[in-house]
Amino acid sequence: MDLKHYQPRTDLLKNRVILVTGAGDGIGKSAALTYARHGATVVLHGRTISKLEAVYDQIEQAGGAKPAILPLHLASTSELEYSQLVTTLQNQFGRLDGILHNAGILGHRIALEQYDVQTWDEVMNVNLRAPFLLTQSLLPLLKQSQDASVIFTSSGVGRTARAEWGAYSVSKFGVEALSTIFAAEFASNPAIRFNCINPGATRTSMRADAYPQENPQMVATPDSIMSAYLYLMGPDSRGVSGESVDAQQP
Repeated sequence: MDLKHYQPRTDLLKNRVILVTGAGDGIGKSAALTYARHGATVVLHGRTISKLEAVYDQIEQAGGAKPAILPLHLASTSELEYSQLVTTLQNQFGRLDGILHNAGILGHRIALEQYDVQTWDEVMNVNLRAPFLLTQSLLPLLKQSQDASVIFTSSGVGRTARAEWGAYSVSKFGVEALSTIFAAEFASNPAIRFNCINPGATRTSMRADAYPQENPQMVATPDSIMSAYLYLMGPDSRGVSGESVDAQQP
């Protein structure tokens, strides 16, 4: 698929209910606003209520479907809280048509020899455990959809390991495997598909933390990479599962 020239129709996601994690800023915010502009009812996840409320207001002011706000601390969310989340979404919407697993943390950019276990565990909890448990918990709602899409966020260091990327790199290798395994296990159910997106170098706070010397004006904005996010979330990608897509194709 030539994502550079992909032209989604304006009602691509009409009547779809889509959960976006990490929707308060960066890529998650852009995705939430973009999905809403294309007709989706967006469930906004994040830790900072004020940021989610700001995105909520932007969606409503633009005339989008009324969103919902879902505060969860992914580093410590219990199985009971995931169960309660399912009940809430079931009662409010009756189904779920998509999940964008965007939330993530960087951890340390240091050698493994110096990596502290507490940070390692937190990165794994947010970047790998949460996408697994959230997807597993929400499968009953995804099965109520006629065309559901689950998108995991990968990284270049989730495909090729590099020194001093520590837990982040390991977690993203895990995410690639997680997506591929879900896709294989649901191969006989084409109504649910699972794919990864590698956003590439994007102007976010995480990118600034990872590359503090980099000029942010030299990397892509989140809005500029939304074609891949629309394609994989919408019906045009039916039949595509188990893939890992680069949002910034050469």
